[in-house]
Amino acid sequence: MKLVYFAWVRERVGKAEESVDLPAGIDTIADLVTWLRGRGEEYAYAFENPGIVRAAIDKVHAKPDAAIGEASEIAFFPPMTGG
Repeated sequence: MKLVYFAWVRERVGKAEESVDLPAGIDTIADLVTWLRGRGEEYAYAFENPGIVRAAIDKVHAKPDAAIGEASEIAFFPPMTGG
């Protein structure tokens, strides 16, 4: 699965994207965030407040309880503001 990181999430993780093989039991966005937080200091920092970071499954906004299913891409980004 391809993971894509935008804005300060990308800066904190230290990469724009990566391909990962998810372990069994990662079924929702919330599960994925919990797993990512355990992958290292940079991920823990990026997802230190998981309620702020937004996600999209195959380019469609998704809530934390959304099922990942057979998604090919999950993107993470901070909240957007107008301007």
